[in-house]
Amino acid sequence: VPPLGRRSSLRRAMAACVPGKLMEMLSPGRQRASAGAEQPPYTRLDLSILDRFSRLDQGGKVMAEYVWVGGGGELRCKTRTLDRACTSVEELPIWNFDGSSTGQAPGDDSEVLLKPCAVYQDPFRKGHGNIIVLCECYLPDPDGPQGLGAPIPTNTRSPAAKIMADIAEHQPWFGIEQEYTLFEPDKKTPYGWPKEGQPGPQGPYYCSIGTENAFGRAVVEAHYKACLYAGINISGINGEVMPGQWEYQVGPCTGIASGDQLLASRYLLIRVCEQYGVVVSFDPKPIPGDWNGAGC
Repeated sequence: VPPLGRRSSLRRAMAACVPGKLMEMLSPGRQRASAGAEQPPYTRLDLSILDRFSRLDQGGKVMAEYVWVGGGGELRCKTRTLDRACTSVEELPIWNFDGSSTGQAPGDDSEVLLKPCAVYQDPFRKGHGNIIVLCECYLPDPDGPQGLGAPIPTNTRSPAAKIMADIAEHQPWFGIEQEYTLFEPDKKTPYGWPKEGQPGPQGPYYCSIGTENAFGRAVVEAHYKACLYAGINISGINGEVMPGQWEYQVGPCTGIASGDQLLASRYLLIRVCEQYGVVVSFDPKPIPGDWNGAGC
């Protein structure tokens, strides 16, 4: 290491021949600032600590995670405690939520009811009979069956279920491909892409292997196992054309179960990404230009 005086001379010499912007990036202060720059939350929580509590006995109680589609098409969830294990939607209670906080009800009359419509094992709270409950949203009506009124406008499952019930004798089968893109927490940089730049052209990433081609496989594998554990009929996975982009397939499923399982699989994927600290996008065209889209 040059003595202090020589280091100063060396720095002046570098400044004379290195462009100003690059010199700023090479400065120790700039390097320290870049190394410390992160997206919130700034404190990463250690999931191994949560695992210690996950092993605790629940005293015969069951945790039921109610999941529904919010006012913007996003997925929402909340948990309630049940006194015993339930394996069918008929056994599960109707619940409610504040629809004014999800864009699904006015503030002066905000109650929306949750009607269970599908049940899956919970891979994030393994054992003890813990479940994920996919729900439809209804207006309250004290005189209606189970206190339910009409389905709210964002409840598109209700008319779909009626159609499927009308043609049930034909046993319609569906298989759905779900493509998605993983992003850094900034929601701008696809996972595996350079910051403020682009990777090499498309070609080597589809169904790829290798550190230089397959970005985010840990998320994909975790989601695959979570779906199988939950009871979702996931039939496969593969890397897609754009780097950081993946695909999985749900089906074949009969009737309304196809949409139910697709929504449940998306919920599981978002939760897996939450644990890994990355963001998943289902946007059909997340990156403009000659980059592959992501369909369903």
